[in-house]
Amino acid sequence: MKNKRMSVAFILNIGFAFLELFGGLFTGSIAIISDAFHDFCDALTIGVSYYLEKKSKKTPDSSHSYGYSRYSVLGAVITNCILVIGSVAVVYNGVSRLFHTSQVYTDGMIYFAIFGIIANTVAVYCTKGGDSLNQKAVNLHMSEDVLCWVAILIGGIIIKFTGLYVIDALLSFGVGLYVLVSAALSFGDIIDIFLEKTPKNISLSFIRDTLSEMPQIIDVHHIHVRSIDGVTNSATMHVVISSADIPALKLQIKTALRKLGIYHSTLEFETAEEMEAESGEL
Repeated sequence: MKNKRMSVAFILNIGFAFLELFGGLFTGSIAIISDAFHDFCDALTIGVSYYLEKKSKKTPDSSHSYGYSRYSVLGAVITNCILVIGSVAVVYNGVSRLFHTSQVYTDGMIYFAIFGIIANTVAVYCTKGGDSLNQKAVNLHMSEDVLCWVAILIGGIIIKFTGLYVIDALLSFGVGLYVLVSAALSFGDIIDIFLEKTPKNISLSFIRDTLSEMPQIIDVHHIHVRSIDGVTNSATMHVVISSADIPALKLQIKTALRKLGIYHSTLEFETAEEMEAESGEL
């Protein structure tokens, strides 16, 4: 994401959150007040995400020999934690309001919903195009904001013509629950990274079969693939070879791995005798 576009998204969210708070109090809509709290959380997450995303681009040094890429994942963790906490509060308020419904100013609710759709659509555009989990998390929640405002718009129209004010509380509950589930599900990818699971788009057997087709390679084993940040994959493996030009073979292997989505690899070359000795030790 470009810095300028992230700044625009931050300003839109924080400014619109204050406007929503006023609008929610003016119209009496708990759904709008709930989304105001949600947008305050979004603004906070954009600020935190921007800082950590920028930090993740730093080159490796003596204190971070693997680089700073995990700071981007940390940004995704913080983003989702903030949204989970905020969503729980919104769901709680929505449930409470179900038993204590009150009249809302539907025309104001509809106008704010239209403005909310426009403002958040701009925020979606400003945060699109990122590859990291952090960037995707921010853009996902901006997209969810648009859907939430569409729901509020439809709800406001229904309330205007039916007088069913309980719909406002149901919208608040629905918005909070939707964001809560989305944030909770995104933790799955984050946990996979910290557990160093094999990336979902990588097949170890396919790597073994692809490399084994090279005539100089007898066997490939001890294959380990992980992702540092959900974008960049790295691998280590033992490659058993017959007599060969190792520098040329290494280049050939690394080129093949890049085509499979692995851009950093550490290779240990062995002879057939070394492999047998290693098997005996095991």
